[in-house]
Amino acid sequence: MTLHPPLEVSSHESNGIHFVEVHGRLTIGDPSEQLSSYMQDLVGKGARKVIINLNDIPQIDSSGISALVKLSISLARQGGGLHLVCGEGRVRDALTVTRLVEAIPTYNNESAAQSGF
Repeated sequence: MTLHPPLEVSSHESNGIHFVEVHGRLTIGDPSEQLSSYMQDLVGKGARKVIINLNDIPQIDSSGISALVKLSISLARQGGGLHLVCGEGRVRDALTVTRLVEAIPTYNNESAAQSGF
């Protein structure tokens, strides 16, 4: 069994936008649950505009994608929105194949994602 480092999630707020950095694999089990829990707490504290940077995610699976979809829906229902930052690579390919890039605005960098709000 291969052990992977735990998912690390951190955030900061600037001008009403919450920037979330995610490091590690966003896969089934603890990592997806950890991100969901972190984001529920952030939304519970009033976050409505959220940018999640996925550039330090080497792998994402259906559980990780599901966590992002649920967050996007939750924010939209509360009048907010979710933007993703994800450059070229395996994760961007997964988001494209699942057509998530069509459902959640996805940008190559944070400044473009911020301008999208």
